[in-house]
Amino acid sequence: MMSESIVNSSGTVETKSDSGLKHNYLNFVEVLAQSIGGIAPSGTPTLVIPLVFAAALSGTWLAYLFALAVVILIGINLNVFTKRSASPGSLYEYIVKGLGSGTGVVAGWALVLAYLLTASAVYCGFINYASVLFDYSGLHVPFLVLGLVGALIAWLIAFKDIRLSANLMLIFEAVSILLIITLAVVVLVKHGLTFDLNQFTLKGTSLSGIGSGLVLAFFSFTCFESAVSLGGEAKKPLKNIPKAVTVSTLTVGLFFVILSYTEVFGYVGSTTTLDKADAPLALLASLNKVDFFGPLISIGALISFWSSFLACTNAGARILFSLGRNGVLPQVVGKTHKTFKTPHVAIAIIAAGAVAVPSVLIALGNGLFTIYGWVGTVATFGFLLIYALTAIAAPVYLRHEHEFKARYVVLSAVTVLLLLIPILGSIIPSVFPVSFPAVLFPIIFVAWLLIGGLVFFFRKHRNPNVHDTLVKNIDDNHDHYRDLRQAQAKEEAQAADPAALV
Repeated sequence: MMSESIVNSSGTVETKSDSGLKHNYLNFVEVLAQSIGGIAPSGTPTLVIPLVFAAALSGTWLAYLFALAVVILIGINLNVFTKRSASPGSLYEYIVKGLGSGTGVVAGWALVLAYLLTASAVYCGFINYASVLFDYSGLHVPFLVLGLVGALIAWLIAFKDIRLSANLMLIFEAVSILLIITLAVVVLVKHGLTFDLNQFTLKGTSLSGIGSGLVLAFFSFTCFESAVSLGGEAKKPLKNIPKAVTVSTLTVGLFFVILSYTEVFGYVGSTTTLDKADAPLALLASLNKVDFFGPLISIGALISFWSSFLACTNAGARILFSLGRNGVLPQVVGKTHKTFKTPHVAIAIIAAGAVAVPSVLIALGNGLFTIYGWVGTVATFGFLLIYALTAIAAPVYLRHEHEFKARYVVLSAVTVLLLLIPILGSIIPSVFPVSFPAVLFPIIFVAWLLIGGLVFFFRKHRNPNVHDTLVKNIDDNHDHYRDLRQAQAKEEAQAADPAALV
């Protein structure tokens, strides 16, 4: 995508993009909000940590710590690219730069599915907690009505303004996280600030249990990279986007580790185990004599899942939008709204798809948490593929840029090897399923990739310029940022030693 540099009143070189999006629009905090909103950290203690505990038991905190380490490595590989280039389709465009157009387009197609189905999963979480809150008041509203209202509000906000989306996500997540941290402090104080030695000695757990729990713990982190999709709208993207990726990973990861330890600790002595609790945090509040936290936690979970739906819609739409802009999909997908300068067509497609999938499954009589697991599993396939390809592409890309160093190969190899744990942990139970639907998940994912590959093949067959347009747009955008970095380095050198350039 073509872009040009501009110089603001302070002399700082910025970026102006002709993508139709609002350039230089989002500050660091708003970019960070996209990644945090996508992760939905408040949803993990209410739903995912109990599932991890069912496998890892007293090693739950260790599963999250290991998952955090893997995600940090993924982030380091990703930031090889984010420090050098930015665009709405950054993730798949990075893979195009490293591994070629065919692999990159398939990766972009996988990422669209991953964001869409993650939105579907958190849509189910939103409906569940909305239903819980209405039940508190004695009202019973049909699931589909609750979901549609929430989705329509999210679509309207995404349609009108990405900054409004970011600020709402940040406010809602901050409130929800504060409530959960307050409950965690209450739990620790009630236990006399002692240590749970069973957790530190991993009593009752096993290596295989921690490995199984790791797969679910890893899913808690997916979408941490979604700030990358704001490359066309962020201020100082080469600085703020990699910073957002790093900060979101570390802060949310530590939150997960601490909360997993606290939740397990809080259920010590309870007749109901953490994995058997219908509302884990509400029961935890009751066990510690702060019952009023129950409804508050439900509100926090509700807004966290809604924020994640909004974040995934925004991120998925920008990947879809970029595929349209680059000619991989029909041009209408790459259009922006004349007034709001948002990718309104792509937003509508992602939001509608994210609602349609669980709505059909709900209508067929399936439970919300069952659907959450189904669509979340397929979404995880997409993220794992993208993360692995990004790690592989990083050293190849640096070699093309004449910046290659051996340590990047080591980093890439270690990242891919560690990713094999959640990759195999996700695939093996699906290939050898306990229940029938799981055997379809890898088939659905592979079929989706084949469809994406065939779409690209036929579009190239009908219009041979599609491939050239895709590569040229990505190369032009990358060359622009290379020139921008060189100009900024020259400015910094001149500021440090004006005489050196005279």
